[in-house]
Amino acid sequence: MLDLDKLGTDGTALEISTTENERGALAKRFGFLDLPAFSARVTVDRRPGGQVVVEGRLKGRLVQACILSLDPVTQELDDAFRLVFAEDVAEDRDPESGEALLNSQGDAPEPLTGNMLDVGEIVAEQLSLTADPYPRRPGIRLEDVLPKPKGGARRAAPEQRRHPFAGLAALKDKPRRGR
Repeated sequence: MLDLDKLGTDGTALEISTTENERGALAKRFGFLDLPAFSARVTVDRRPGGQVVVEGRLKGRLVQACILSLDPVTQELDDAFRLVFAEDVAEDRDPESGEALLNSQGDAPEPLTGNMLDVGEIVAEQLSLTADPYPRRPGIRLEDVLPKPKGGARRAAPEQRRHPFAGLAALKDKPRRGR
């Protein structure tokens, strides 16, 4: 947590290194198999107009399950990020549901409430955004994990199925009693 009221004119630089327990908690939170290494360097600067700029770089290694085979897939992390916060920014809300709407401008400032900034949470969120959403083991294809057709590579001829209304067609041609 960073108290913005105590932020100097030159801003501040933070070196974030994680313990094994913290990495385990992050891995569990985001559904990773493992997070063997993770660190970040972050700078926080106050800009004119009440804006706070958070810039940083994530480094580390994470292990996720392959979306096709569920085998472990390792991803090396080295990603830069930049976020801008402003005090007088109100979130746009959907008038019907009341849910927050996303701003289409990529550089639109995030709302800043209060004088405390949770830099650790910002770094954790950036970790989740940096992780590959569809990790795939190199060289694996969808065909490699789909079940093979029965009877080898040849496809068997489809069985002749009895039509559900076949019995009604037979009744149509049958003479009625009393006629």
